[in-house]
Amino acid sequence: MNPLVVLLVVVLILYFARSVLIPLALALTLTFLLAPTVTWFQKLPMRRVPAVALVMLISVAVLGGMGWVVTNQLLEVANDLPKYRLNIHNKVEAFHAPADSAFGRATESVNDIGKELLGSESSPSTAPVDLSGHPSRSKGDGQETGPVPVRIVTVPGTALQYLRDVMSPALKPLATAGMVLIFTVFILIKQEDLRNRMLRLAGLAQLNAMTLALNDAGRRISRYLVMQFLVNTCYGICFGAGVFLIGIPNAILWGVMAGLLRIVPYVGIVTATAFPVALALAVFNGWGPPVLVVLLFMVLELIAGNLVEPWLYGAHTGISALALLVTTVFWTMLWGWAGLVLAVPLTVCVIVLGRYVPRMSFLHILLGDETALSAGAQFYQRLLALDQEDARSIATNFLKTHALVDLYDQVLVPALTLAEQDRHKGELDETRESFLFLSVSEIVSELTPSRVEVVPARPRKIRLRWKSPAQQELPSSHPEPAPSAIRVFCLAGNDQADEITSSMLSQLLERAGHGVLSLPVGSHFEEILTHVPPEPQDVICISALPPFAFAQSHALCQRVRLLLPQNKILAGIWGYAGDPEKAKERFGGTPPDSLVSSLAQALEQIGQWHDAALASEPLTGSALDPA
Repeated sequence: MNPLVVLLVVVLILYFARSVLIPLALALTLTFLLAPTVTWFQKLPMRRVPAVALVMLISVAVLGGMGWVVTNQLLEVANDLPKYRLNIHNKVEAFHAPADSAFGRATESVNDIGKELLGSESSPSTAPVDLSGHPSRSKGDGQETGPVPVRIVTVPGTALQYLRDVMSPALKPLATAGMVLIFTVFILIKQEDLRNRMLRLAGLAQLNAMTLALNDAGRRISRYLVMQFLVNTCYGICFGAGVFLIGIPNAILWGVMAGLLRIVPYVGIVTATAFPVALALAVFNGWGPPVLVVLLFMVLELIAGNLVEPWLYGAHTGISALALLVTTVFWTMLWGWAGLVLAVPLTVCVIVLGRYVPRMSFLHILLGDETALSAGAQFYQRLLALDQEDARSIATNFLKTHALVDLYDQVLVPALTLAEQDRHKGELDETRESFLFLSVSEIVSELTPSRVEVVPARPRKIRLRWKSPAQQELPSSHPEPAPSAIRVFCLAGNDQADEITSSMLSQLLERAGHGVLSLPVGSHFEEILTHVPPEPQDVICISALPPFAFAQSHALCQRVRLLLPQNKILAGIWGYAGDPEKAKERFGGTPPDSLVSSLAQALEQIGQWHDAALASEPLTGSALDPA
């Protein structure tokens, strides 16, 4: 079935079954919040049912105490309001525009136009009309009788009817609260049984995926709720203390309301701030205290939203900011106030569903906070758009927080791999192909000198075979890299992309102090190696990119092994995600000594061979003489 059809059916079920699903969703949310406490009590040790009962009693007592405090404070505020009637009247009058101001004159003109429009409507009937809608009849003496006034008399109700009228608005919230309480108790008691039933419902074939999904959802929601509870508690304490210092009455009430209403995204804390602002306008003659309350709200929100919550939540819920806003509106329209409160936990469940159910993966892509495109894909896309400056900016920004080898492995090499795949499929035209390879080559050459990482000299005496370009070009103010005991010959596999990756490896090796000779594509390396013969400890590196990397590397490996049987060969199949040992079997009878999938692994492997060469090389005074 089409995933969009399934999604539509689910939305309809959520809407028409909301009377049952809202209490169930609230109960599940409370379960995620209370489950760690129940588990803690069980470790005392205590059986599960008494632990659940104790946790529920404590929760009800805390909520009841908070409700008692809030109710008393609200009654106190209501009783004190008549004292501030004069201030309230003065503040209302201050908002009225003066009659002689431009805004006042404009308002008066609009009012006059409105009166004229109302006066131009049809005039009332000249004949008086009684309540039945007929013109009134005249009396015998010629006087007309006016309409008969009607007086509506309300029949006094009974005490039972009065109680029903008073209690009916509160019956539905009380019923919902009771259902939430019952659901929460049963879910906490039967938590394992419910989990097993959900796993069986998904089927044994999906046992692994469902287990990961349940663990992921439980971890995210539990962490979010616990951290939010702590953050909101601290927020309420700080807000109440600030309001108290400003001098606004009933500071405890406003602190409790700020902590409670902050659970509701966006509108909750604004609503909680509006009450003390309104009270400050009523209590004080000036405008200073209301402005201070607004500033207090802004400072606390900036600290909580930009520093405390990202630090405590870490990856938090995995919801992007825009998706959170959209889903909050969606759940509010679907379930009202309950949807507004439950927007974050419900959206987390939807994202987890999209993450572990392949056919619903679009939900994870649309709502999750993970980067839609990797840095390598973004880099490649900008080059496809012939935007070299933007591509260079992506590489430069990545290099600010990462090493040069990470830039090559995570951005440039994946971009070249995508280009190779499109080129072999015939989807990359010649213009873009030339522009892409030329741009990458230029960016590599520009970025190379920007992050020189000098390797300190080692206190060892070794024979220097040749000086690498990095050793020749380093300024005298920097310590000279340690001379290398081995030389590295870099061979490109087959095309220009392989040659670019070979040059990346050469640059990284030069920075590590190794002597490097990079051979371009199409060169007769047999003839070159005859004139510059490698010594037994030297390394031959073959660089190749998918999709035909193994075929190219296999052919080169055979030729090198026949020519230099004593030298070590390293095959770089960049971006390969399989097992390297199994991949070496694809080379047949002439496998490389090592197969790596990243430039970082290549540097590590060559470093190990270098250390082994150092350990086996004799230390003599003549070893310091450069060859």
